[in-house]
Amino acid sequence: MDAQQFEPLWTIGDVALFLNVPVHTLYGWRTKNYGPPARRVGKHLRYLPSEVRGWFEHLLEEAA
Repeated sequence: MDAQQFEPLWTIGDVALFLNVPVHTLYGWRTKNYGPPARRVGKHLRYLPSEVRGWFEHLLEEAA
């Protein structure tokens, strides 16, 4: 698998904008094992955009 197959990783700020929630909410969700999956890169959180979208779509399916 090469790097061209991946979208650029999102920061927590990017995810907050996408979901229209405060960054603080995402940190709170992480302490409760909720929210889109993130990975640590050093001291920073990074998200795969496809996983964030998948997590969000799963919420919509559960609500239906």
